Amino acid sequence: MTEKAIFFDRDGTIMVEKGFLADPAGVVLIEGAVEALKLATSLGYRLFVVSNQSGVARGLMTEADVKAVNNRLIELLQTEGVILDGLYYCPHHPDYTGPCDCRKPKRGMVDRALAQHEISLADSYVIGDCRSDMKLAFNIGAGSVMVKTGYGAEVCDQFGEDRCPDHVADDILAAVEWIAQNE
Repeated sequence: MTEKAIFFDRDGTIMVEKGFLADPAGVVLIEGAVEALKLATSLGYRLFVVSNQSGVARGLMTEADVKAVNNRLIELLQTEGVILDGLYYCPHHPDYTGPCDCRKPKRGMVDRALAQHEISLADSYVIGDCRSDMKLAFNIGAGSVMVKTGYGAEVCDQFGEDRCPDHVADDILAAVEWIAQNE
């Protein structure tokens, strides 16, 4: 049985954007994130986080740092009754490590989720605050919702000739509410 999913960006979408965050003590959930994730679950969506973490390639943090931040995020969400179905990150950057198949907008992280879960991408969404998140949605054939938190407010008007997101929302909660209204 195939299921639907939402692939969320981490920084600037679920968590407050803090640059290259290496300290788990710095994890702060965006207001409404828990409610949004609970709403998505109640609508039958699997919850995945897909996050570019080029700070590893740049030498600004280690993979252990990324894992510690991710574990803190998971802990905070579990405390609120939210369980993620998967959390994937890309530690690469083409200028430092060469090309990879996982850095958004490439689909490698989504393919890892697909290897473990039967997901209908046509019934799924990507929610994020960067153009790479929206391009990932386009690349996998999923719906796309840009949030204005994180870097979203800066890039919302920069699509130009590129395909625009299906919707632009103020934050993660408004994004999931829009999905709920459009099912």
